[in-house]
Amino acid sequence: MILSNTKVELVTRHNKAVYRDGNRLVKVFNERKPGSDVFNEALNDERVSEAGGRVPHVLEVSQVKDGEWEGSWALALEYIPGRALDDIMADDKQNVEKYVRQFVELQLQVQSADAPLLNRQKDKIRRMINSVKSVDPSVRYDLQMRLDGIKGGTKVCHGDFVPSNIIMPEDGSEPYVIDWAHVTAGIPEVDAAQTYLLFKIDYPEIADTYLSAYSKISDTAKQVIMNWVPVVAAAELARGRQQREKFLLAQVEAVFDYL
Repeated sequence: MILSNTKVELVTRHNKAVYRDGNRLVKVFNERKPGSDVFNEALNDERVSEAGGRVPHVLEVSQVKDGEWEGSWALALEYIPGRALDDIMADDKQNVEKYVRQFVELQLQVQSADAPLLNRQKDKIRRMINSVKSVDPSVRYDLQMRLDGIKGGTKVCHGDFVPSNIIMPEDGSEPYVIDWAHVTAGIPEVDAAQTYLLFKIDYPEIADTYLSAYSKISDTAKQVIMNWVPVVAAAELARGRQQREKFLLAQVEAVFDYL
């Protein structure tokens, strides 16, 4: 892949930089990102698209051929002109509850689709929890017992469903959902717990608004969602983001609160 000299950096995160390059959105990953993970993300995008999801089309997966990122793996997607939902919410705070309802309705729409060929939510979370040695083994055992209660979930579960991953097109058409790197086939309550956890980290002032809206619109008891929060918090620890570690450990330590 060749990046043009006119590319515009949109965001830099711990393991990648994202550019707009003409009509492409290009994610360029650092040297620690294996190519298999990048190909898997592209495959996830296509499987979700085939299941009916509104997802930017994959254009290319390859290594960058020159410049500062030479040799790094990159994923090029169709660029969707528009704004991320979190930016819209920040500019229109008086209507936040309306946006949260729309956000939940979109999440439930995504979760209504079946995609049995995706990686299994249960297996991915178990692998992540098993790798976290900072959590007491007795607590890890309890979390794994909860996971054993998941029976055959095949619904599309985004795994990182937050407002920054929702693009509202400038032409007024239906929103797009982006960043499918963590998508699995599983049960929606676990996915909702993951979203609630991420709201607590990045949007704490509206986390409970999200939880109430999801509970009401989906007709799911809050306790059902909260039961999974220690599980997804332990899995999140596997990502090694030290600035979140204290908060996540506190969520894991609440493991017995909802027994």
